[in-house]
Amino acid sequence: MTIHNAEFHKSVSDLGQLPDPGPSEVVFVGRSNVGKSTLLNTLTGRRSLAKTSSTPGKTQLINYFSINDGQCWFVDLPGYGYAKVAKGQRYEWGRLLGGYIRKREEIALVVLLIDARHPEMESDRQMIEFLDFYHRPYAVVLTKFDKLRQKEKAYAVKELKSSALKANFIVNYSAISGAGRDKLLEHLAIYTG
Repeated sequence: MTIHNAEFHKSVSDLGQLPDPGPSEVVFVGRSNVGKSTLLNTLTGRRSLAKTSSTPGKTQLINYFSINDGQCWFVDLPGYGYAKVAKGQRYEWGRLLGGYIRKREEIALVVLLIDARHPEMESDRQMIEFLDFYHRPYAVVLTKFDKLRQKEKAYAVKELKSSALKANFIVNYSAISGAGRDKLLEHLAIYTG
């Protein structure tokens, strides 16, 4: 897949505000502070397409980005697993995120981002089980892969292969070096045509 242009379309705080049925949606989901916004920016080649922050839990809405003049949507979901957010806010995020993944027919693929330094987080395993239960096609991107030593890289990949058995693919990704970008785009082409 070659990305010629990417534009922010809209933010959604309620499932009733989702765009009308249309092109396929590639959904990006992961724990707070896993690097979703950074990945979207490096993947699309747009430095400030998605807002990045050092504060976990910054993405609080479902954000839609139009790719290649509406060929498909990239959808950035609120992060999960961040404890410092008020309980009521966590519940609302969970309801929004879960309802969207359960019900949205346009979802072609869910891209689950997992921090390569912490491949065994319980909240990530729960998301994998959730996606399996609802028969959603998903892939795993191990972010921050460049921060690991060789032995740790082997462990992270092994851990993910054993827990994400139904993943369509697994990509190791570095936003700093760009490693994994071309491979991820090659995979995404299958779901966005």
